Amino acid sequence: MSQKNIKSIKASEIELKEKVVAIKRVAKVVKGGRRFSFSAIVVVGNGNGVVGYGLGKANEVTDAITKGIDDAKKNLVKVPVRNGTIPHEVIGKYGGGFVLMKPASPGTGVIAGGAMRAVLESAGVKDVLAKSKGSSNPHNVVKASFDALSKLRDAFTIAQTRGVELSKVFNG
Repeated sequence: MSQKNIKSIKASEIELKEKVVAIKRVAKVVKGGRRFSFSAIVVVGNGNGVVGYGLGKANEVTDAITKGIDDAKKNLVKVPVRNGTIPHEVIGKYGGGFVLMKPASPGTGVIAGGAMRAVLESAGVKDVLAKSKGSSNPHNVVKASFDALSKLRDAFTIAQTRGVELSKVFNG
């Protein structure tokens, strides 16, 4: 997410809905045996182009989810959503996880697997074709999805960057 066109958004200014992507029980081996805690990946979004993810770890599931939500609110990004879909085809990578996203016509729905579905629905994408390849680890899939979403640019942004009119972007 080291793109220049991403601005951080204030979480206090918008109404966010949270979705728990995955909860895992993790163990730490200590002298007296194993000590168990919980790790939760949470995605938050307003359903209108703003989305973020966070990781929370705690001894209780509810505490882990709460920490994940707080972390997600600190990592919000703006995603260009046009007519309920993404502006163009994009590939995202993180570690062993690869995701491919394609725009879809209205009425298609969100065709995406587990972790990626939560990210796209939270961002407010209604119609998209998406495929997850490589790692199915929810951490890698969520981060690869955010990598893909951070690469998206709408036509208006491209026109501004090139210093031309909006109609020139489409006509070449």
